[in-house]
This record gives sequence, C-alpha cells and structure tokens, in this order.
Amino acid sequence: MLTVAPATTPEIQEKTSIIRVLLVEDDEDDYILTRTLMGAPENRNLRLDWVEGYEEALERIYANEYDVYLIDYRLGERTGIELIQEATENGCRSPMILLTGQDDQSVDYSAMAIGASDYLVKGRIDAQLLGRSIRYALRQAESLAKSIEQEKKYRSLFERSIDAIFVANSNMAFRDVNPSVEQLLGYTRDELLKMNPARLFDRLDTLRQLRFSVREFNQIKDFETTLVSKLGRKRICLISVWAVDDANGRPMWYQGIVRDITDQKKAQQELIIAEKLTMTGKLARSIAHEVRNPLTNLSLALDQLREELVGNEETQLYTDIIGRNVERIGALITDMLNSSKPRELDRQPQSLNDVVRDTLNLVTDRIKLKQMQLVTQFSTEDCTALLDREQVRVALTNILINAVEAMEPERGKLIVKTHCIDDTQVCVEIRDNGSGIPPENVQRLFDPFFTGKQSGMGLGLTATQNIVNSHKGHIDVESEAGQGTLFKISFPK
Repeated sequence: MLTVAPATTPEIQEKTSIIRVLLVEDDEDDYILTRTLMGAPENRNLRLDWVEGYEEALERIYANEYDVYLIDYRLGERTGIELIQEATENGCRSPMILLTGQDDQSVDYSAMAIGASDYLVKGRIDAQLLGRSIRYALRQAESLAKSIEQEKKYRSLFERSIDAIFVANSNMAFRDVNPSVEQLLGYTRDELLKMNPARLFDRLDTLRQLRFSVREFNQIKDFETTLVSKLGRKRICLISVWAVDDANGRPMWYQGIVRDITDQKKAQQELIIAEKLTMTGKLARSIAHEVRNPLTNLSLALDQLREELVGNEETQLYTDIIGRNVERIGALITDMLNSSKPRELDRQPQSLNDVVRDTLNLVTDRIKLKQMQLVTQFSTEDCTALLDREQVRVALTNILINAVEAMEPERGKLIVKTHCIDDTQVCVEIRDNGSGIPPENVQRLFDPFFTGKQSGMGLGLTATQNIVNSHKGHIDVESEAGQGTLFKISFPK
C-alpha cells in the first residue's frame, strides 16, 4: 500500500516547499502549454515532470515520488479515469486532477466518484487557476490523510475493545458493532445490522423504556435488562447509551456500551443463598437441640405410660397417635438438618443422561396414573460430569414431583431434555405446563419452609439447591402464572 508523504502546514508549503507535479499527457503540445502555465511567477514553487503512457504513469505513481498528479482524460486506448481508479484501488492517496478538452458533466461526476480531487477543462485553464487547483488538492489530501489516520486509530480502539461497543439510531437498531458484541450475542455483524433489536430483548417493554429514555434525555447509564443470544442464552446486561450531536446540537446517532453482568449476578445470588443456608443451618441445629431434648423425654414418658396402661384399648389408641407424631416431629427435625447442612459428596464421572433416565423411572408411574404426557430429548454429545449419582437423583426428583403436582391430570405435559453448554457445563431442563409461579414467589422458591402446597415443610427445593451448590452448579427458574415453569440445572464438566 502507498502512503502519503509527510506534510507541512499549507502556508509554509506554499512559500518554501517545492510541490512536485507529474503530468500524464499523450499530447506534447498540451505538455508545453501546461509547463508554460506552471512557469508563471505565482507558481514558482511548482516543479513539473511529464510522462506520456498509461503504464509508465502507473510506475511513477507506485514509486510515490510526486505530490500531485495532473492526468489527461484521453490516454490512447485507455482513459484518465481508469488510471485514477486503478491507482486509488492500489493504495495511492496523493491528489489527482483530471484534465479534459471538453466540459462534460458526466465525466466530472465520474472523476469525483472514483476519488479525483478536481476536474479542469483545458481551454479554460490559466496559471492562477491551475496553481490554486493544485494547492487546494494538496491541502484537501492532507486533511483527508489526517482524517483517515484518526479514523484508523479510533477504529482500532473500537474493534479491539473487550467491552461490547455499538453505534445505533434512535430506535436502537445497530449501525455498527465491534467483535465483542458479536461474541456476546452470538450473531455476526451483518446479521446484527439487519436485525430488529426487539429480537434481542427478553421483554419488549424494556426496549421501549430504553428508547424513551434515550430520545428524551439523549443518554442513559447502566440500564439493566436481559438480552437473548442467538443460541437462546439469556444474559443480564447493563447498557449505557449517549447521543452524538451534529453541528446544530441535534442527535445524529447514538453510541453505547454493553456490559455482561450475568456471572456477577449469579455470584451475588449464590453468596446470598450460601448465607441463607448458613443461617438456616444454625437455626436448625438450635431448634433441633431445643426440641429433641423434650421430645426424647416425651418418648420415654410415653413408653412408660404404655407399660402402665396395658389392656385399655382407648388409651392404646391415643398413645399410638402420640407416638406417631413424636416420630413425625423427629423426622421433620432430621429433614431440616439435612436440607441445610453441606453435603458430603461421592462425585464420580457420570453421564447426566443416565442419571436423568434413572430419576425419571422413579416418577414415571405417577405420570402414567395422572395420564400426563412425558417428552424426553437427550443430548447426543458427551454429557459426562463429576456427579454424586444419588444426591443428584434426590435433587431432580424434588423438581420432577413438584412439576407433576403443578399440572392438571390428563392435560399435563412434562418436557425433560439434556444438553451441553460451551463445552464447559452439562445442563438438564425440566419444563411443565402447570399453574406456574407468581413473579413475587420465584425468588423465594429455595427459601427454607417456603411452600405453595397445603402439606409439606418447604424443604425439598432447599435441599435441591444445597445439592446443586455442593456440585458448584447453578439453578435458573423461569415461570409465568398460568403458563408453566422451566427449571435449568447446570453442572460443570
């Protein structure tokens, strides 16, 4: 590629610097005329050389020895426009002025379209016009070179930034994106430039809110929303947008940055859950200590009472009721302790597909009795991960039973599928078409003792969360009242 020769300021250049000019002209008379015009006093710093042929002109241009080129329109079988176009396409950035014997507007437009700096009609050229045109073309080329250099600098920052940076219009439709945006969303640049931005937002109302804020205030900072990638992965992001104004202060376009905070949010959520489990464990151990001591005394007293009241059927009935409830309270205390304490795992390389199939066998009868539909889709990829088979079965069973109980008999449809995520995680998705979960309850699902059932302690999903956390996995829940619920449980490979 050719480069522009180092430039000086236009004023100094006009007074002291020699401007080297090459004339490409196949008519010697026209060369003599041009040389005469260049010899005028006002053009004393112009130095003219001359070549006749197309190919020789290209060689001189590629040698990059001249500041400005004067090119005749007619060059034998070729034209000056062809020469300018070929030189420009091969990297020449020096200004080129087209000379022609006729005032043809179509030639003028063609010359400007391919990058000519000016267009002069030979019969109308005088020394002053020629000198001014050369100096103007050179000044314009210097400004263009500076603009190109500046554009390259900012383009490099734009393309190499690890932040996802974009340019958009007021509707938030993309006009340009850097590679980090492509990586975040999974789409190519061409796909994003043609795309309706609504496809990227999990909720359309958040896009409307973003557009309103940008149009109303010309900027917005750290707008939190959920974006959906090409593969359907949801990413929690912070979007900042600001307007770039024209000379009159009106927005021309908008520039923005997207920061993916999904992992940060998950880490915060896992920390909160860990703190809850810690507090629950302390509370459970305290309750267990305070309850089990009197419960033990009650059990011993009940055994003594049974020995003394032998033969009384009515008394036997009541003591049996008391005994069963004592055992029930003891079992609940044990469940509470087990749900909150860290699990000791026996992790072995296991196929997630096999673990899910074994778990489904435990609930298949219940599904058949309620005449529900079970749809399975197992991954054909290698879904091996380090899993405690029995513990994962317990975790999945709690979710599957809740899903079956949330659906109506004969209308229920349970969809279970497995897949791999980015070669780093294995995932099982459990989707039902049941009653769904109100938004205010989704965040409380894994809290101890929280339940939407009439019976039950609300410890099943707490235990599930504890098991998944022990595997360094993660649970995502998506639900809408009346539309069903989706659980996504992922484990690291």
